[in-house]
Amino acid sequence: MTTDPAAAVPERAADSGRPTPFRQFIVKVHGRCNLACTYCYLYEGPDSGWRDRPAAAPAAVLDRTATRIAEHATRHALRDVALVLHGGEPLLAGADTLAAFVARVRERVPAGCQVHATMQTNATLLTAERLAVLADGGIRVGISLDGGTAAHNRRRVDRAGRPSWPAAARGAGLVAERFPASYAGVLTVVDPTLDPVETYESLLALRPPVLDLLLPHGNWSVSPPELSGVRYGDWLCAVFDRWWAAGRRETRVRLFEECLALLLGLPAATEALGLAPFGAVVVETDGSIEQVDSLKSAYPGAARTGLDVFGNTFDEALRHPGVAARQAGAESLAEQCRACPLLRVCGGGHYAHRYRAGYGFHNPSVYCADLQRFIRHVAARLAAAAVPGPPSPRGGAA
Repeated sequence: MTTDPAAAVPERAADSGRPTPFRQFIVKVHGRCNLACTYCYLYEGPDSGWRDRPAAAPAAVLDRTATRIAEHATRHALRDVALVLHGGEPLLAGADTLAAFVARVRERVPAGCQVHATMQTNATLLTAERLAVLADGGIRVGISLDGGTAAHNRRRVDRAGRPSWPAAARGAGLVAERFPASYAGVLTVVDPTLDPVETYESLLALRPPVLDLLLPHGNWSVSPPELSGVRYGDWLCAVFDRWWAAGRRETRVRLFEECLALLLGLPAATEALGLAPFGAVVVETDGSIEQVDSLKSAYPGAARTGLDVFGNTFDEALRHPGVAARQAGAESLAEQCRACPLLRVCGGGHYAHRYRAGYGFHNPSVYCADLQRFIRHVAARLAAAAVPGPPSPRGGAA
């Protein structure tokens, strides 16, 4: 149950307009992990609800979830949905189970609706045989790592304390070399104690088509690690400069591309930036419908809705106060954020990072200074690139 009454009801509700339908369905096919990363907010954080749920999602949960996704897609005439197979470590459920579930969703969604399936894995259980099953099932593979070397991944250990890097490196290599079409990219949580350019270049060696850089989950009551000044902002700026100056796109960096898009007034969909209505929902192994896992870093029960796929539709989840607050745009933000000139780009930052015990989520991001540092830096680089150089001595462009 919710343990912070101040956070139970959002300070500002969404307007009476029609809510934005869910377009990303995160399904916990397995609720346990074969690793014991020392910093994991899900298993080491304040919310221990995972202990009371089945380790693997039963067949009945997966079947009902497929029906509910199809129902939502039909009701809202969705042309595309993102299906994310998550955990824990989803491969603990078996590659065949994952492929069968995705096939079931695709069979049930209406004609013309594309299901884009991705599995998020720590890569330690990837084998050529499993990757072949996933590729045949049209499931792309996203990999979570802290960097591209053993030294970067020291905190990612198994339950016996043994390093996970050798197995993860083998798995990542298999995807890049033998199943490149299935490679969705790499997700990395920023560690400001690591050299930013070295970390970025080590990840490039893994040949990811896309790189996601995430700020570690923390808030005003539980400070992120190493939060001092604009240390995270400086780290992101250093990587951005390396990426920007490469002369060619070595890989996509989602945070950078979406920041640039927002600065140019273009639409962008990211949980970290912007004011676009959030459109993701989670189904736990017991069939519970929840908000995204990042909220579990705030307090026990923060992600709960009290709904499940057996008795409730995803449209009912859209009407949950927490979901409505995340779809209310600027109206859900603190006054300080609404008055900020960076509002349309920053969007208040990640929702989970705004939490303060006793005051809920109606606060600026705990990373406010870092986000301002990063966004202003990107804006300056963009402005400089837009200014034509001086004319050459012969009158041509420089």
